[in-house]
Amino acid sequence: MSSALAYLRAAFCLAVVAISVSDAVAAAMGGQQFPAMFVMGDSLVDNGNNNGLSSLARSNYPPYGIDFQGGSTGRFCNGKTIIDFLGDLLGLPLLPAFAITFTGGIYIKTGVNYASAAAGILDESGLNLGDRFSLSQQVENFRSTLNQLENQMDQEMLDQHLRKSLVVMNIGSNDYINNYLMPSIYPSSSIYTPEAFAALLVNKCEAQIMALYKLGLRKFLLAGIGPLGCIPNQLAKGFAPPGKCITDVNDMVQAFNRRLKTLVDQLNANYTNNAIFVYGNTYGAFSDILSNPKAYGFLVTDRGCCGIGKNKGQITCLPFSIPCANRDEYIFWDAYHPTQAFNKIIAQKAYSGPQSACYPINVKQMAQL
Repeated sequence: MSSALAYLRAAFCLAVVAISVSDAVAAAMGGQQFPAMFVMGDSLVDNGNNNGLSSLARSNYPPYGIDFQGGSTGRFCNGKTIIDFLGDLLGLPLLPAFAITFTGGIYIKTGVNYASAAAGILDESGLNLGDRFSLSQQVENFRSTLNQLENQMDQEMLDQHLRKSLVVMNIGSNDYINNYLMPSIYPSSSIYTPEAFAALLVNKCEAQIMALYKLGLRKFLLAGIGPLGCIPNQLAKGFAPPGKCITDVNDMVQAFNRRLKTLVDQLNANYTNNAIFVYGNTYGAFSDILSNPKAYGFLVTDRGCCGIGKNKGQITCLPFSIPCANRDEYIFWDAYHPTQAFNKIIAQKAYSGPQSACYPINVKQMAQL
């Protein structure tokens, strides 16, 4: 590496650290920027809801959590998820998984995480992996939390609490990986064109967003789907030339993302009563990192840190596997999920990034409304 390149890389890293530290300090000084955060999603943000389910989609075993203070909690990562980092920036404590909120002493006023590995927007997505809480079930689970909160606050206080709280919805990947792209199990790809399937998903998603709106929530961060054609599991199938992603798969999820962004525009136009809907451009942020990995500190972009087979993506990280030592240099932790180093960058982009990352405003700006 030339001295000039080394200098530029060091300068970039220092700038990222400075921004991260300043935002973290601001969050700490300003207290909680939202009274609560409620999370709907899949394994990208699950923090333990599948631990007690009869499911193959579980991660409550080592080496998952090898870099997390609580060890193997059910997070599909070596450390923190995007939600954990976003909570840090917002001054919120780690959220409890919904599955444990009915045990004594669990504080739910600052939010709950309902995300479930293998879950999809469609109820049937992920069925091949066993039990999971689909998006519609996660919304029902929120109703249960609401019943608990009604016993802890009067109605006026609860209404205000919900209006100011943040909802994060990060779901849709399993509707492709564990549905549309599995024609031997699911008939969806023979029934729907990619565009029609994307329309179906966004329509179903809108129905659940509206259900949450009717329950009193007003601030929504709706994350798009990342470039699934670039994850180790898909690369291991050998459908793309070496060093390239699977274009067809990426085109499919981009059809979903375009429709989701359009939905955000429509919702913001139609619901102006102190409501805000924001599109998180996961695909764009992910693609930027994949295109410029060294600028972000990554050296390995096409295989998991923990896994078996081609691209360490044919079989995901098994119990007590020995992962790579240089985890912060890997984009992917296992066959499907990114490392905490990657998650931190995405959380930062969602929190204070430009419109290209978070549209029409970022999460920091949402908190000020």
